[in-house]
Amino acid sequence: MDTRSERIGGQDATRLSRVGEGDRLSGFQQVRTDLGAQLRQLREAARLSGKDLAERLKWQASKVSRIENARQTATEDDITQWGRAVQAAPEVVEELIEQLSGLMERQDSWRQRHRSGLAALQEDIRDLELRTALFRVFEPGVVIGLLQTTEYARSIFTRIKRLYNAPDEIDAAIRVRMQRQQILYDQRKKFRFILPEAVLRYRLAPLDVMCGQLDRLLAVTALPNVEFGVVPFEAPLPSALLNGFWIYDSDQVAVPTRTRDLILRDPEDIAFYERAFDEFCEVAAFREEARAVIVRVLEDFARQSSD
Repeated sequence: MDTRSERIGGQDATRLSRVGEGDRLSGFQQVRTDLGAQLRQLREAARLSGKDLAERLKWQASKVSRIENARQTATEDDITQWGRAVQAAPEVVEELIEQLSGLMERQDSWRQRHRSGLAALQEDIRDLELRTALFRVFEPGVVIGLLQTTEYARSIFTRIKRLYNAPDEIDAAIRVRMQRQQILYDQRKKFRFILPEAVLRYRLAPLDVMCGQLDRLLAVTALPNVEFGVVPFEAPLPSALLNGFWIYDSDQVAVPTRTRDLILRDPEDIAFYERAFDEFCEVAAFREEARAVIVRVLEDFARQSSD
């Protein structure tokens, strides 16, 4: 048995018991499962219940459960606090953080990630958002999740479930997505969102749902810490509208594709996407001009519904 297994407490036995399961899991989910199991063993070795640990960390008890059962990815700070709470050896904590680093560097399969559950994905995103002060988001295909109405979100999650064969947790996923939106009212955070006009018109939901979604966007434009931009059809584009991207502070960029979720931390990659975002800002309409575009689309929808 290697020294790491000895320190963590015979983790090899746990891993062997999971071999059959691991064959069916993605590399991403298998590493997350192993990490959660090791954290659980540290907690149990300290003779703490999940509730006890959550109280020490001032977390919700459900977060401990989600991490241990691989329904949520722990952050480096989570692991550090966990190790301190259970009085784990510093070298054990360092090795767990190394495992996490390897996990986060993976270009993860969306099909496999969605098998973990739609709600679990929303929980992972929410924790990252809580640690972020400045959001810069460009999305060319769908209304940004933090701005979605319940019924628009339902339409999107229904399509995701069909496409990725995700577990049927649509209501739970919507509930977490709506909880995530409370962050918009945190005045310590700043949000800069850009959408092309086409996103406002894409019929990803029934017409009445689309109208409700556009009303929601009009309301969001009034928030003092939200800068909402629309790239009108007539605007000259600085580049092709390929993938959307989320810039979290200047620490990392998430670039979702149809089959991979790219997490980029290289400074050159981050700088590239910051420049791309700035270019879209230069041609986007903001404030009253953005509202005018939204109203124009609403009027077109109204004409369509009356025909």
